[in-house]
Amino acid sequence: MTMTQTTAATTAPRRQPETLWSADVLIIGGGLVGGTLAAALAHFGVSSVVVEASRPAALLEARFDGRASAISLTSRRLLEAVGLWQWVEDEAAPMLDIRVSDGRSPLFLHFAHDEVGDAPFGHMLENRYLRRAIFHRLGQLPEVTLLAPARVARLERSDTAVDASLAGGGRVRAQLAIACDGRASPTREEAGIRVTGWRYGQTAIVCTVEHERPHHSVAHEHFLPSGPFAILPLKGNRSSIVWTEREALVPGIMALDDAGFTEELGRRFGTFLGAIALIGPRWAYPLSLQYADRVVDRRLALAGDSAHGMHPIAGQGLNMGLRDVAALADVFADAKAAGRDFGERRVLARYERWRRFDNAMMLAATDGLNRLFSNDIAPVRLARDLGLAAVNRIPALKRLFMRHAMGLLGDLPSLMRG
Repeated sequence: MTMTQTTAATTAPRRQPETLWSADVLIIGGGLVGGTLAAALAHFGVSSVVVEASRPAALLEARFDGRASAISLTSRRLLEAVGLWQWVEDEAAPMLDIRVSDGRSPLFLHFAHDEVGDAPFGHMLENRYLRRAIFHRLGQLPEVTLLAPARVARLERSDTAVDASLAGGGRVRAQLAIACDGRASPTREEAGIRVTGWRYGQTAIVCTVEHERPHHSVAHEHFLPSGPFAILPLKGNRSSIVWTEREALVPGIMALDDAGFTEELGRRFGTFLGAIALIGPRWAYPLSLQYADRVVDRRLALAGDSAHGMHPIAGQGLNMGLRDVAALADVFADAKAAGRDFGERRVLARYERWRRFDNAMMLAATDGLNRLFSNDIAPVRLARDLGLAAVNRIPALKRLFMRHAMGLLGDLPSLMRG
């Protein structure tokens, strides 16, 4: 993979001309969404320059953020189509069953993948492996130029093109820019696109544990009054933990030594997988919901966390970002075939129409589920427990929920249809 850095000459008698990179699309942010987008656009012959602020080596370190992501069946199809899945397949753990329980209630909801077909619901994959795959794959694609570490210092959007000046020198010219630069997206802020959202007063504690007994590829979502506690299968006898806790309690929990933390974790984990041991560090992420009032502007589109951020209760955050990727790829493939400018208003309007409803529905669903289950009010607890039991006994309704977990509902882009 080629990474390009431009440095200013300090002793040359004359100013050297700036390096200029040109492509169809400028992608700001080369993370999981931005990097996959570059590979997806290349699949359709659309060229891109990816500007990523972090050093690739830092992004690949095990201690970078510790998170693992649920990759739905349709997201896996996308990764396969654009040449990424082959790099991560050996590290991905299938989710064959999902078990949902509520506090101390004996009632539960159990999803088995073989009730809807042969494919797993999805796979759990540590984010660092997908980042590694992205950097390998982008280095193979002549349509992609990756600039890292690099940062956009100024982005000018005219009626005909975008022109980005990079910190430290160099410029990128393209038909449009796509912001994949996270929840705090500077690109979105500079464009004046408002964000609506709220904090939950909850924090996600993320870590990895090893356990005595095999998990048999079963994912567990256990609802507690402070929030959901998820045990998600990784390769081997390991699981990724996403422990949602009240914000005020988290500093004390994170300050515990490893033995104290493991003991506190074990109270919520239980003993069904035997003794557990903490592997590596732990992280804490405050939880919030946010969505951009619009996802397109003049020669600009938002994708992934720059457009929407949701509660991790259903594990759909990355999957929704990858749906943005697949939709953009389809929109630009059609524009290329028709000889249209990728930055045309009507081209971008199609992307906004496609993604707006889907993202809004998922944000509302995750918000509603968290509010419904993150309490210990007796009548509400009884109603939701009866609801879990009812869904568990109605095959047609169960299959609907299972197909949703696999990402099979809605207007799927071509790269997700297989």
